[in-house]
Amino acid sequence: MAGSLIRLDKKHISVEQMTMLLGAIPDNINGGQIEIGWLRDTFPKSDNDSTELKRIRYVRAYILEMIGGYLMPDLSRNRVHLRWLLKLVDFRAAGELSWGPAVLATLYREMCGATRPIKAKIGGCLSLLQSWAQFHFPFLRHRVNHPYTFPLITRWNHSASYVGIPTSLEYIRLLLDQRSEAQFQWTPYEDPEIRAEIPDEFFQNPNIWHVKVLLVNYAIVEMHQLDRVLRQFRFQQPIPVESKVLDDEHKVDLRLLNTDLPRHWSEYMKMWENQYDYIPTREPIVVPELACVSEYMPWFRIHGKPYLLSEEEK
Repeated sequence: MAGSLIRLDKKHISVEQMTMLLGAIPDNINGGQIEIGWLRDTFPKSDNDSTELKRIRYVRAYILEMIGGYLMPDLSRNRVHLRWLLKLVDFRAAGELSWGPAVLATLYREMCGATRPIKAKIGGCLSLLQSWAQFHFPFLRHRVNHPYTFPLITRWNHSASYVGIPTSLEYIRLLLDQRSEAQFQWTPYEDPEIRAEIPDEFFQNPNIWHVKVLLVNYAIVEMHQLDRVLRQFRFQQPIPVESKVLDDEHKVDLRLLNTDLPRHWSEYMKMWENQYDYIPTREPIVVPELACVSEYMPWFRIHGKPYLLSEEEK
C-alpha cells in the first residue's frame, strides 16, 4: 500500500493502514508510539447508534489503551507502540496470540532493570506483581471483605483497610526479613474458595505452568524460571540449573530497525514451540520438612540473598 510510512522495528505501518484501522491519525507520533490520552479523547465509548466500523475501531483503540496503560506500559505509562495495532487487524487472529507470555516478558524485563541502584521507576504490569505478593504475603496485604472473583487480581480492586499495613520501604524489608518460612503462603490458590472461581480450563494441563522456556516479545527476551519456585506447585525444590546469561539479549531493542527479530530469536522461539521438552524434574513434597532437597539451603545461603537488610541496617 502506498503512502507515508511510520517505522516500526523491521515492519512498517502506513498512514493509510492506520487510517483504515483506527479512522484517525494523531499529530504526534514519536518513535512509533502514540499517546494514550489521544486514544481516550479521540475514541469515546461507542453507543448503540454507532456503525459496526466505528465499534470495531473503538475496540482497537480500547485494546491499545489497555496494552499501553495496563498490560505492558513503559515508564511513561501514557504511550503505546503502534506495532500492537498491526496485531488487531483481525480480532480472531489476535485472540490466538499468547498475550500472557508477552505480559510476563515485559514485566520480567522491567523487574530486571529495576534492580539497578540508579533506577527510580518501573514499567510493566505491576498490578500482576502486586497481586502475587498480596496472595503470598498475608502480613503485607490490606484487608478486603469482598468475595473472590476471576481474574483473581480483581480481589484487590475494592476499597480496603490499610490499618496496620507498613508503607515505608525500610519497614517492609524488615518485616520480610523477620518473617518465618511458615508465614509465607506457598500455595494460596489451592484454597477451595479461590479454586472455585478459577475456570476449569485452566486446570486441564498443569504441565504448562511448569515449563522453563524463554519468553519472546519483539525485542524482549526473558527466561521463565519455574524451576526456582517449584514449591508453589507442591514440588520439592532442588538446586536450580544455571540459566543462560542474557546480557547480550538485553542490549537488543526496537531501535535496531534492520533486525529481523523472528529470525534473530528463532532459537528461542523454537524452544517456546517445543515447550513441553523443557519441564524440570519434579518430585512431590511428602512431608513439609522435605520441601527442599538437603543441599538446597546451603547452596542458597551462598548463591542467593537470604536477607534484604544487613545486620547493621536491622
